[in-house]
Amino acid sequence: MEKIDLSNYKNSLSRKNQIARFAWTITWTLLARPFPRSLGNFWKLFLLRLFGAKIHSKAVVYSNVRIYMPWNLEMNEYSCLAPEVDCYNVAKIKIGANTTISQKAYLCTASHDITKSNNPLIIAPITIEDQAWIGASAYVGMGVTVGQGSVVGATASVYKNVEAWTIVGGNPAKFIKNRIIHE
Repeated sequence: MEKIDLSNYKNSLSRKNQIARFAWTITWTLLARPFPRSLGNFWKLFLLRLFGAKIHSKAVVYSNVRIYMPWNLEMNEYSCLAPEVDCYNVAKIKIGANTTISQKAYLCTASHDITKSNNPLIIAPITIEDQAWIGASAYVGMGVTVGQGSVVGATASVYKNVEAWTIVGGNPAKFIKNRIIHE
């Protein structure tokens, strides 16, 4: 087999973007992480908005969440990023109303095109619709839409869209059953 040189990667993100991410990281680390959820939510939302996030005043973001680019984050009312969520939002992530992203979940909007020798960055947005729940340590990949009212089970890996009002789990995530609410 022919030897192929894979060392030609060039970062496609601008210097301005890199500087903004550096400023964001310093700001969040020094001015948000020290505050527990109960004391500093208003302040954390203010900082996120200052860096371009579109966040409802009733959203909740824990202090130890990692948000890569706040300007690519949108959160509606009563949505929550729980402890240690990793929001790798090179592309837009939209989180609907009354939606919870549980602890240690990983939302990933970027990867690399491994079919090209320079492995260029590829990105696609993630949309998590209203009333959905992403379980603990779940992975949601680029380009995925998690439908309204659906549940992604703990530790599941989601690479394809999740239909509304369904429950999925496993790696890769598969349909388990419909979500039916009993009153």
